Amino acid sequence: MREITIESINAKFPTGYRIEKELLLYDQKIGLPTITEAGKLKCIILAFCTQGEISYTINTVAHKVGPGDVLIANAGEVIGNYRASADCSGACLAMSPDFFQEVVSGFRELSALFLFAKRYPVFQITDRQISQLEGYFMKIKEKVIDLEHRFRRELVTTLIKVLIYDTCNTIYAKQEVEKVNGTRAETIFAEFIRLVEKHFRRERRVSSYAAKLCLTPKYLSETVKAVSQRSPSEWIEYYVMMEIRVLLKNSRMSIKEIADALNFPNQSFLGKYFKEHYGMSPTQYRRS
Repeated sequence: MREITIESINAKFPTGYRIEKELLLYDQKIGLPTITEAGKLKCIILAFCTQGEISYTINTVAHKVGPGDVLIANAGEVIGNYRASADCSGACLAMSPDFFQEVVSGFRELSALFLFAKRYPVFQITDRQISQLEGYFMKIKEKVIDLEHRFRRELVTTLIKVLIYDTCNTIYAKQEVEKVNGTRAETIFAEFIRLVEKHFRRERRVSSYAAKLCLTPKYLSETVKAVSQRSPSEWIEYYVMMEIRVLLKNSRMSIKEIADALNFPNQSFLGKYFKEHYGMSPTQYRRS
């Protein structure tokens, strides 16, 4: 199955406003991209509709998007059967997984956002909230195209983080109104992620988290995988790698100090871990 990446979207729709291979933004001025063939997403998509209608499938489940609707699609999901009406307009933001990780570093209760997007890949918001989203997208676009700004990338990541916090506030309000009750599996997943967010700097063993939840490692692994399509080890690695990358790019800590902060035996172990998961050494990443 073909992969839908920032690069493949940009190759087909080069009019988007972009930051290298990390971010693409489309608005009603240049039109929205259309995905004509089914494919597995290798990016995160956040979009909203102000006019017309879009229909598509995520993992074979049909969805429709109309005026006032927000769409969230996660990396790893299979999107297909895309159709858009002739009068369709709105805006779309696509981010690479690495860029998204950087944006949400330090984000509280990431599990709640993940679970909501899984339950509600499409949800409706008010006209006022749509106007706010349009304002955020306009500001992000303004900074993306400002190639002379010394802190262009940092400003864009900050603005997207603010957008996500504001969107999450809407999400929490919706959950409260609808009194959504998660399944036991989703509850376990949410508790697991909260523990990982708290302890990942010192603990990377799945068995330790299973013990804290009074579960067997096998049951925890099966449950987390069923809910999120990622294993507990992959989630732990996600948080560890995100922290290493943030510290390499946004702090003056030495690699040895980062290794100590994340409970690696020494700098060499950190280097091997990072290269195994990212394909380059910490020093190479810091210089890139």
